[in-house]
Amino acid sequence: MPTNGQPSRFAPTAQEIETLALEALSRLPEPFRAHLFNVALFIEEFAAADVLAEMDINDPFGLTGLYSGRPVGQEAQSGDLPPSIYLFRRPLLDEWVETGVALADLITHVVVHEVGHHFGLSDLDMHVLEDMVAS
Repeated sequence: MPTNGQPSRFAPTAQEIETLALEALSRLPEPFRAHLFNVALFIEEFAAADVLAEMDINDPFGLTGLYSGRPVGQEAQSGDLPPSIYLFRRPLLDEWVETGVALADLITHVVVHEVGHHFGLSDLDMHVLEDMVAS
């Protein structure tokens, strides 16, 4: 992250990624924000091996984010964990370097995509929502 106008020589920390994700969430329109109060946000280095295997993803850099939980409107079942959004720091940083997209924009894109899963949105709806919260 830039400091005094100079780029940092260190990769952004999980805490810095979380700050950017929370900023993206704060820009969501109110009807969406009101339904995110119980959604947990986690920043991890990579997705767990069992998650990657379940999704048939062989490369741990192949998953930047994940929504876990039932979409809004589906009845919760006994034993359900709270809905959660996971961002995977190392794959995000890899994509950031490879694409040259601003890190805040990349994180916003992934966060909105995962929020879209929480609401059961289509890909088109997710793109519209992303345009609404673009930094």
